[in-house]
Amino acid sequence: MPLLAPGETRSYDFEARPGTHWMHSHVPTQEMQLLAAPLIVRSQEDLAADRQEVVMFLHDFSFKAPEEVLAEIGAGHGVGHGAGHGAGAVPDQGAPMGGMGAMQGMDHGAMGHGATGGMPMGNMPGMGGMMGMGGQMGGMAMDLNDYDWDAYLANDRTLSDPEVVQVERGGRIQLRVINAAAATVFWIETGGAEARLVAVDGHAVQPIAGSRFGLAMGQRLDIEIDLPNEGGAWPILALREGARERTGLILATQGAEVRRLDAMAETAAPAFDTDLAQEARLIALDTLPDRPVDRSQMLMLGGSMQPYVWTINSAVWGQHQPITVRSGERVVLSFHNMSMMAHPMHLHGHVFQVVGINGRRVAGALRDTVHVPPMSMVDVALDAGEAARWMLHCHHMPHLATGMMTEFAVTTSV
Repeated sequence: MPLLAPGETRSYDFEARPGTHWMHSHVPTQEMQLLAAPLIVRSQEDLAADRQEVVMFLHDFSFKAPEEVLAEIGAGHGVGHGAGHGAGAVPDQGAPMGGMGAMQGMDHGAMGHGATGGMPMGNMPGMGGMMGMGGQMGGMAMDLNDYDWDAYLANDRTLSDPEVVQVERGGRIQLRVINAAAATVFWIETGGAEARLVAVDGHAVQPIAGSRFGLAMGQRLDIEIDLPNEGGAWPILALREGARERTGLILATQGAEVRRLDAMAETAAPAFDTDLAQEARLIALDTLPDRPVDRSQMLMLGGSMQPYVWTINSAVWGQHQPITVRSGERVVLSFHNMSMMAHPMHLHGHVFQVVGINGRRVAGALRDTVHVPPMSMVDVALDAGEAARWMLHCHHMPHLATGMMTEFAVTTSV
């Protein structure tokens, strides 16, 4: 299927899964120009619940053309300040020199792209694993924030003029957070408001109380917030990892004073989930059914800042070897990150369950995008769905632009 031509209209028929989702272009330069939107599918429970829904759609933004941004990143000129950038990269010795042009020949339309609903989910027995490597950086620094964007947006606005959402005293908020940024990981901070994380990537988890939760590019969080009976204003902030920049919106009761917020925090936010502690706390409410594993596949994630090339199994798109499975098989994918940047790995057309973190078995969350920190490994299990060629890629757009993508080829026979 070719790309959608200018002026062309197409209709898609699919079974919508309730939850917090989004839709966007998979041409990196187009997504970097904010070609994306929330896609919220409400269940009957959502419609009947006594709570107010608030969507927080996050972006990073540059006034420069995306091609210029990618060229600056590739040349190592993307960051003027900030923590953990440009140092300690581990070269991928087997990586072809694809560079920023690796995506030019990519036919996105030739691969299945859509939602697969109604898939049964659950635990997986028999997972072995490698020794835990999370946080063991061998004395080398992580690479964070390979570009300093001109603005960080929440619902297309900065903190100089944030969206103010009117709320009721003592009300309950369902905050649906979507990280649509090209290359920025955010922490969501609820401040003085009592909050619980209740879903990730559109799938319910056992509630986790807290005031700060993180999400990588492509990921979504559902956070329930119980407001006090007194009136007031409550900033909900999105903090750029490893830096001081922030954006957000404000929940406020009628007549409450809304104070101006600085777009720069006093201190830098930490790097996100380098030890996978947040991921390890997530437990799915609905899980994959217990059954034997039919097929396992290791995916080595590699690359470096200079040259700026990012790979899956030492190959860029066009030189990749497809992962071939049969429809209906139970498949385990092991993402092993041997680079010094984190990678949010996203699989189209499927929902998977996190079943291993650095060699330790877990009954983790159901997801479609999983954050894999440097020198770490995450195992996910899934039941192969519709026979088609599905994209499997890093959701960091500059990484994708260099060709950090392969295909998950589901067939009727292998």
